[in-house]
Amino acid sequence: QVQLVESGGGLVQAGGSLRLSCAASGSTFRINTMGWYRQAPGKQRELVAAITSGGTTNYADSVKGRFTISRDNAKNTVYLQMNSLKSEDTAVYYCNTVIGIAIKWGQGTQVTVSS
Repeated sequence: QVQLVESGGGLVQAGGSLRLSCAASGSTFRINTMGWYRQAPGKQRELVAAITSGGTTNYADSVKGRFTISRDNAKNTVYLQMNSLKSEDTAVYYCNTVIGIAIKWGQGTQVTVSS
């Protein structure tokens, strides 16, 4: 079993920054790619960024140049540095990984950007 716990959300003004963390525990040796998703009210959950165990990253077009995903494999933690935040970034952010055919999600952390 793998458990994911996010932290670091909060309220920030437009143009500000936040860093989210996601700590994995349990059978972490089975983890390869980890990702951050977000879900705004009334919208579908969408991929924000993902990173493989080797460090290859990909980003949604809407966050390229503003967000950076990174990971510390020794700490089993993935981070999302969010800069130049916009009101449209307001959402619940979820950490994600896939173990075999099972999709694992954290409980989510709220990010609210005030304009």
